[in-house]
Amino acid sequence: MKKSRFSDEQIVKILSSVTGGTTVREVCQNHGVSENTFYTWKRKYAGMESDDIRKLKDLQSENQALKQIVADQALLIEASKKLLRKNGLRPPTEGRGPAS
Repeated sequence: MKKSRFSDEQIVKILSSVTGGTTVREVCQNHGVSENTFYTWKRKYAGMESDDIRKLKDLQSENQALKQIVADQALLIEASKKLLRKNGLRPPTEGRGPAS
């Protein structure tokens, strides 16, 4: 993912500077940001403080790591099933307990 050149605090400050009476165009020109970027930030970070944005980014990175773990586990399970089938064994059925 592309790293923003603006910190969380700067994004919040830019978004809140529009409420001070200046127009979006003026704020964007002053900070060197396109209007599209401004509205993307506004849609994503509306009503958030810098701490909230930091927590959101932490949760997103943690979620990505957990998704990677799940994907790795799914690949491992599939490879194990293929190996068992190759050796002539039947893989255990999903959702059932141990055979009696």
